[in-house]
Amino acid sequence: MKGYITIGLLILSNVFMTLAWYGHLKFKELKWFENAGLITVVLISWGLALFEYCFQVPANKIGYEGNGGPFSLLQLKVIQEVITLIIFVIFSMLFFKNESLRWNHFIGMCFLVLAVYFIFKK
Repeated sequence: MKGYITIGLLILSNVFMTLAWYGHLKFKELKWFENAGLITVVLISWGLALFEYCFQVPANKIGYEGNGGPFSLLQLKVIQEVITLIIFVIFSMLFFKNESLRWNHFIGMCFLVLAVYFIFKK
């Protein structure tokens, strides 16, 4: 069960992380952010990143085998990276329709999925 909780928290964490890192690129399309300066955008992104950490830290604490969880440190990191990739692809497809995914992007993603396979292989 700790594995599922960890992955769920990592997904939530990565949603906030993606919004903090890349969401501001769409802020200018919102009426109340069209004149926002860099400092305002940074502060908003930090506010979103706070929620990222509120999910990321417990995910790692619950999931880490040193704390009774099912994952090694390296496994936690690779899981997080693949979740980040999946969330980012969904985000970019929904909010940045002018960006396209090409064949080389999919091959790179396949290599990341293979990384998960090899990290978990005994």
